[in-house]
Amino acid sequence: MALFNPHDLRPLLPPGTRLLGVDPGKRQIGLALSDVSLTLASPLLTLKRGKMAQNVVELENLVHRHGIGGLVVGLPLSLDGDFGPAARAAHDWGGDIAERLGLPCALWDERLSSSAVNRFLIQEADASRAKRAEVVDKMAAAYILQAFLDATATDKPNI
Repeated sequence: MALFNPHDLRPLLPPGTRLLGVDPGKRQIGLALSDVSLTLASPLLTLKRGKMAQNVVELENLVHRHGIGGLVVGLPLSLDGDFGPAARAAHDWGGDIAERLGLPCALWDERLSSSAVNRFLIQEADASRAKRAEVVDKMAAAYILQAFLDATATDKPNI
């Protein structure tokens, strides 16, 4: 499947399916799951980043188990918005995963998502470094997915 404009992804989803938020790091892949109403994102789990074939098998299992109809992959643009090497790698990885899973995929700007999650875990949850390392990737995926859900919601209130 192709990579889609974020606002074009929702109409492609079969009714009652969920979105999988993906934060593809160098060593780990953080995953989050939306509800079927595409309103709320929740951290799901963290996979060890390994060979593509193994990660695809793990993701296929999650797609079938949770009724996932599309992907939202974090795009690590540089702070000035440039499309650097990390963004290119995430773009290519997201496109490859989407193709192998046969799912539509949108990329979403994830600048500072891990920093925001770490700041929250330190200030609000008083989490130790070990605890933060255990949950930061899946929480960053939820942060990315929630931002996507909020920005693409069709029933936004007029303010």
